Amino acid sequence: MAQKSLADQAYDAIEDMITSQQITSATLVSEASLMEATGLGRTPVREALQRLARDRVVQIHPNRGVFVPEITVESQLRLLEIRRPLEALAVELACVRAKRAERDAMGKMLAYLQAAEFTLEGYADSVKQTHQLISKATHNEFLVDAMTPLQTLSRRFWLVNIDDEQDEIAAGARAHTEILTSIIERDAVRAVAASFALNDYLVRHAHRTVGIPQSA
Repeated sequence: MAQKSLADQAYDAIEDMITSQQITSATLVSEASLMEATGLGRTPVREALQRLARDRVVQIHPNRGVFVPEITVESQLRLLEIRRPLEALAVELACVRAKRAERDAMGKMLAYLQAAEFTLEGYADSVKQTHQLISKATHNEFLVDAMTPLQTLSRRFWLVNIDDEQDEIAAGARAHTEILTSIIERDAVRAVAASFALNDYLVRHAHRTVGIPQSA
């Protein structure tokens, strides 16, 4: 596996701090504090922040700092409208294009999802890795660029709005297990159905955060 660039390392570190709420929503942080927290220099941190701003994870305010905006239920639902067809396309392509090594990596993640007793942080990391495995297997860099911010933002919303931690982890793990199993078996119809089921779950989760009644 290729070594990640310093900018990629900074991106991952800052995104993880935001997603895990080490840096909370509606917070203004300085570039210097992010350099200290990541242990990386000004240039890679600035490059990472520019990418995070394009992905709508942060807002850069010159001479003031970096602002982490809140994710509302309304924005989460709009995001999921776009994620639904793109993720279906991603799993369909992965079923066709995933190479042996990529399916083997998915198999290891599948075994981990089925065996592990997760903390919330550990589960969130497994979800991120699962998304990366599937995205890589599409062999379409444009789709990866489109999917990454959608998954990052929706994962962050989910983490911020967890009610029953173990129930939510179990539901998410079941959905990702079904998706990975389908891709490994190259069953595109089943994979797309599983991706829609995951999206439906995330929509229901968003509705629950504001008490919208769920249909039977």
